[in-house]
Amino acid sequence: MNLGVNARDAMPDGGALTFETANVQLEEEYCNNHLEVKPGSHALLTVSDTGQGMDKETLTHIFEPFFSTKEVGKGTGLGLATVYGIVKQHDGHIMCYSEPGHGTTFKIYFPAIQTEKLSETPKFETEIPGGTETILLVEDDAVISELCGSLLESFGYEVILAGNGKEALAIYKNQSARISLVILDLIMPEMDGRQCLGEILRVDPQAKVLIASGYSENEPSAQRVSSRSLTT
Repeated sequence: MNLGVNARDAMPDGGALTFETANVQLEEEYCNNHLEVKPGSHALLTVSDTGQGMDKETLTHIFEPFFSTKEVGKGTGLGLATVYGIVKQHDGHIMCYSEPGHGTTFKIYFPAIQTEKLSETPKFETEIPGGTETILLVEDDAVISELCGSLLESFGYEVILAGNGKEALAIYKNQSARISLVILDLIMPEMDGRQCLGEILRVDPQAKVLIASGYSENEPSAQRVSSRSLTT
């Protein structure tokens, strides 16, 4: 704001006030001539006007508190001193270029914040293994049965569908030699999952059965199934 006010006062008949920003790299050579500056990446703010400009003698005093070229009562002489203080508080560096009749340019360099580049999390595409075994899928909900059956078949498995426990038991008795896994719903009409599991284990105590249910493991029916499978 103070730079803008100074530019306005330097252009009583109007003119152009320009603000520019850029990313710059200050090299060792520049820093050797400006000892208060450290080399590295900086953000550059340039404020230019097309006003009356200043001579070399005035330039040497512009950042001094209470120094002013304005008439008494029209300036405090603290505007540029305030700008200088703000820049230094942010570890910055300010330079002024000006000539009478050729306007004034302030260049303010702020050290760029150094941040570590966030490394992208590597993406691993895990291939889901399939198989060629035969699975007996026991599910009374036709929509779920068809969906699960299609998914299993997409991974290479052969799927036999059964709509209830009685149907599943009949299929298993006839084709147990080729059935590698039974996926068994817990709640079904006619014969529920608990009863079906018991009958399948009587046919083959080594049968592999996966219980699939929308009920939690704390449900009494689920607990009975778990107990039955462990004791059989």
